[in-house]
Amino acid sequence: MADKHDKPFLTDVKTLRARARQRIEQGAVTPGYKADRAAVIDLLNAALATEIVCVLRYKRHYYMASGINATSVAAEFLQHANEEQVHADEIAARIVQLGGEPDFAPDGLTTRAHSEYVAGDTLVEMIKEDLVAERIAIDSYAEIIRYIGHDDSTTTRMLEGILAMEEEHAEDLSTLLANMQKSRGARKSAKSAAAKSPAKPAPRKPAKRASRR
Repeated sequence: MADKHDKPFLTDVKTLRARARQRIEQGAVTPGYKADRAAVIDLLNAALATEIVCVLRYKRHYYMASGINATSVAAEFLQHANEEQVHADEIAARIVQLGGEPDFAPDGLTTRAHSEYVAGDTLVEMIKEDLVAERIAIDSYAEIIRYIGHDDSTTTRMLEGILAMEEEHAEDLSTLLANMQKSRGARKSAKSAAAKSPAKPAPRKPAKRASRR
C-alpha cells in the first residue's frame, strides 16, 4: 500500500504557472474553476435582485413604522436594511470577479428577485412580510449552496455567510412578532378587565354645617 505522502498534494509548480498564464483576461477564473460560470452568474444576479428588494422593503418599513413599539422595531428594520445592502455589494463584487455584470436594472427587479415587495399597512404586517421574505431567502440560498457545492468554494463560502445572517434576521423578526402579539394581547386583556369592572361611585360631598349667629 502506497504511503499517502508519496502522492503530491498540489499540482507541480510548472503546471500551476502555465495554467495561470492561460486566458489571463479571465482574472480570478482559472482553468481549475469547475462550476458552470454562466449558471453561477445567473444565480448570483437573482440573489442580487432579492437583496435589493429586501433593502427597499426594509427601508420603507423603517420610515413608515408608527405606533407603540415603533422606535425599537424601526431600528431593527434599519439594521436589517444596512446588512442586506452589504450582502448585495458582496454578491455584485463576486459577479464581477467571475467575469459577469451585476444586474442593477430596475426594470424586472421584482421578477428576478425570489422574495416579494409587500408594503404592509401595520407594524405587525410589516414584520410578517419581512419574516416571510427572510424565510424565502433562507430556502433559496440553501438551494444555491447545494447546487454550487465545492465547484466554486469562494462563492459557496460567501453565500454561507449571507445565509447565516438571513437566519439571524428571521430569528430577530420572529421574536419581534411574538413580543408584539403578546403586548397586543395584554392590552386587550387590560381593556376588557377595565370594561367589566363596576364603576366606582363618586365620593359624597360632606354636608355643610349651619353657621351659628
